[in-house]
Amino acid sequence: MTDTQLYAIAERQAGYFSAPQARQAGFSKALLSHHVKSGRFLRLRRGVYRLAHFPEMPHADLFIAWLAAGEKAVVSHESALLLYGLTDLLPTEIHLTVLRTASRRLPGVRFHTAYLSPEEVTTRQGLPVTTVPRTLVDVLRSGVAEEWVRQAVQQALARGLVSAAALHTAAQQRGGYIVAVIQSALEESNAL
Repeated sequence: MTDTQLYAIAERQAGYFSAPQARQAGFSKALLSHHVKSGRFLRLRRGVYRLAHFPEMPHADLFIAWLAAGEKAVVSHESALLLYGLTDLLPTEIHLTVLRTASRRLPGVRFHTAYLSPEEVTTRQGLPVTTVPRTLVDVLRSGVAEEWVRQAVQQALARGLVSAAALHTAAQQRGGYIVAVIQSALEESNAL
């Protein structure tokens, strides 16, 4: 294993990496500590690092929370809206979806438990994130004001981030209230 392998991982993640990723690339705890002391790596929190020559990213908090939670976590809900640029509201917590929340406690992170199919997850700015249709359905289900969701739907359609058909399909899978709100937002956007 080589430095090159760790750099390849970190480059895909805007310079960020986790201790388990470093171990997979052949870095022992002692070697990680050495690189932190030499200034080559920055320790951001327990088990999360950044290559020192990479600049801090606009959504550094999302990278740090995602890596601390484990690579199977997915940025979701209001945090996904922010990552897509579909909201002006800054979430008070980072939202991550995981298969289960057992022993998952991180300050400032709200965990949601759900199975996400591969079709419901994409990558944005180096982070795994729920797709736009799944994100919009999730925020509606979690109680975000309809007005904010309608605006997000309109922005997503206008920017070509989602099709009316994909939104309609995602809403149909959840039924009732979700269908009504998405249908109304699509009508307001003249997308039907």
